[in-house]
Parts: sequence; structure tokens; C-alpha cells
Amino acid sequence: MSEQPEYPDLHSPQVHAALETYWRNNLRIMAGLLCLWAFASLGCGVLFADWLNQFDLPFTGFPLGFWFAQQGSIIVFVLCILMYCIAMNQLDRRHHNMLESLKAAESKDGN
Repeated sequence: MSEQPEYPDLHSPQVHAALETYWRNNLRIMAGLLCLWAFASLGCGVLFADWLNQFDLPFTGFPLGFWFAQQGSIIVFVLCILMYCIAMNQLDRRHHNMLESLKAAESKDGN
């Protein structure tokens, strides 16, 4: 029979605070990346497209506003997904380490 992993007490105030911090940081990352994507797709592709069209994309000759409307926002979206994965891996690692230290402190206090 396999052993079940031991988790910290989920009713503990420290664990509850750690979970709230994790979720708040997750929302902050998502909001920042969504704002970046909205700026690139709506801002650069629609609202500022006329102003950006005075510049050409180097080596292509395409107007920059047109490029953002057609391809730039998609590329920014894919980069946002990559940045989200990297940021969440770091956040998950920090959160896991925090829960491990709380679990160790609980087991030390319990003995």
C-alpha cells in the first residue's frame, strides 16, 4: 500500500494566509499580462495604428500599425503565455517551499 503524502493543516491561519498570497500573486501576474496583451492588440493594432503606420517594420516595408493588427498581437499573446508559464513556475516553487516550511514547523511544534 502506498503512503499518502503529508500536507500541512489547511485550517491553519498561516497556511490560509499563504494560499491567499499565492492567489493574489497569481491574479497580479494575470492582470499584468492581460494589460500588456490588451495594449499590444487593441492599443497598437487599433487605437494607435494610424500613428504607428508612419513607421515601417524593419526589413519588411510593412507599416507598423498594420503589422501589430495582423501578427504582432498574436506574437505578443504567445509571449504572454510563455511569460505566464515561467512566472507561475517560480510562484509555484516559492509557494511549495513556503508550505514545506510550514509543514516542518507544524511537525516540530507537534512533537
